[in-house]
Amino acid sequence: MRISQIVAMGRNHVIGREGGLPWHLSGDLKFFKATTMGKPIVMGRKTFESIGRPLPGRPNIVITRQQDYAPEGVSVCATLEEALDKAKTEAERLGVEDVMIIGGAQIYASSLNLTDRLYITEVDLAPDGDAHFPEFDRNNWQEISRETVEAVDDIPEFAFVIYDRRS
Repeated sequence: MRISQIVAMGRNHVIGREGGLPWHLSGDLKFFKATTMGKPIVMGRKTFESIGRPLPGRPNIVITRQQDYAPEGVSVCATLEEALDKAKTEAERLGVEDVMIIGGAQIYASSLNLTDRLYITEVDLAPDGDAHFPEFDRNNWQEISRETVEAVDDIPEFAFVIYDRRS
């Protein structure tokens, strides 16, 4: 079982601003959907609320300390450990290899040391933001693929990069 994180971040590690994304990249949204479809997704409550609904085609697992939090269509867990156990059970049931962590900043930071693979959309911008992907030592990660999408009009250049943890 592989624990993976998927994120789009700017050069300055910004991933969010005021509960939303600091850009709109339809190519990244398509990549996110294709990469997570059919796999359990783990997220924090704020990320779930910014999306506004369960994402279809994949088990949605939300981490929150709010004991009475019970939105329809999601599994709610109190801790990261509980969420990952639930996600691994779902992955086995579905016959998939990946558990996908989709945010936000606190969940990325607290699970980075447990993560085996990073799917990072590196956006060639340095926007203002209030949510950041944690700094990580790239020496501990091996880039296994990179696909660059050239800038067009008001859409910045970005690259889909996959990193695997070095053993």
